[in-house]
Amino acid sequence: MSLGPVMLDVEGLQLSAADRKRLLHPQTGGVILFARNYQSPAQLKALVDEIHAIRRPRLIVAVDQEGGRVQRFKTGFQRLPAMGLLGDLYERSPLQAMTMAETVGWVAASELLFYGVDLSFSPVLDLGHKISSVIGDRAFHTSPDIIVHLANALIRGMNYAGMEAVGKHFPGHGSVEGDSHHVMPFDKRALITIESHDLIPFRQVINTHLTGIMMAHVIYEQVDKLPAGFSSYWIKQVLRDQLNFDGIVFSDDLSMSGAEFAGSYAERARLSLKAGCDMLLVCNNPEGADEVLDYLQGYNNPVSQLRLVRLHGRPGKQIKKLFDTQLWKDSIVSLHDFMHDSALTATDDLFSA
Repeated sequence: MSLGPVMLDVEGLQLSAADRKRLLHPQTGGVILFARNYQSPAQLKALVDEIHAIRRPRLIVAVDQEGGRVQRFKTGFQRLPAMGLLGDLYERSPLQAMTMAETVGWVAASELLFYGVDLSFSPVLDLGHKISSVIGDRAFHTSPDIIVHLANALIRGMNYAGMEAVGKHFPGHGSVEGDSHHVMPFDKRALITIESHDLIPFRQVINTHLTGIMMAHVIYEQVDKLPAGFSSYWIKQVLRDQLNFDGIVFSDDLSMSGAEFAGSYAERARLSLKAGCDMLLVCNNPEGADEVLDYLQGYNNPVSQLRLVRLHGRPGKQIKKLFDTQLWKDSIVSLHDFMHDSALTATDDLFSA
């Protein structure tokens, strides 16, 4: 059984009968976990082992473990900084910031791989403009060049641990006010402006090493009337042909308000795949997930299937003794020192304002 083009969520801390039925569906290819699926490291390991045992090739298990306010696994895991803190450090010491970004990438990826999680949807390659509350400090910086330096360093750390990277949200969500979880955001800027700002991090990081890209549920109305994740212009012409990206293209969650314009869940899936997405996220709506799976009966895309298998984690032999290695111990000291110093700097800035 090959990997299908749908990534689903599951109900709770262990698999239910309904979860198992969906995960056995031939059009399922992965599982995305949320905070509700996490209670402790031991429980997480048991859940991931249960998911991996269901079928071969095993399903891809993913999570949003960016750091800062988007970290699904917290208690029992290392707390990760918001990427904006690395951008702040870069302004003071670029070399130190890139070293810390690589450390953060390695720590985050190593810890997830230790428990069997294949993938974290990171890094965020959006610009960190204040206008976008949903992005904000999830982004490294407002400068495209600084984002490129820090994202590449983070990815080096992830890759060294054995994890691939997925950049988001193409072609850029950081310059619009609306949150696509709740509304359909519109970007009114001209293509030349987007190309000379928001596209730079994607273009440059693709040229180094980026295995996946997640699309944005944003309409760039001077470019295309369709949201980017449903747009063959953005996916096929820009991302594939102009930027030469040959990795996995993920839709953003088809349950979000930014996807509702397309109609039924089946129609959302049809339009996303037609536009060029390889894998569809369908979260927090079991009925919608069932509709998508039923609609895709018999669907087959061998090229996407070859791309998907690249996302499985490939931890080294040392992962079994991760927490006893000197590299882990030294990295955690550096990470804790950085978090402590960043908190002190924030306090100093507050009182000096």
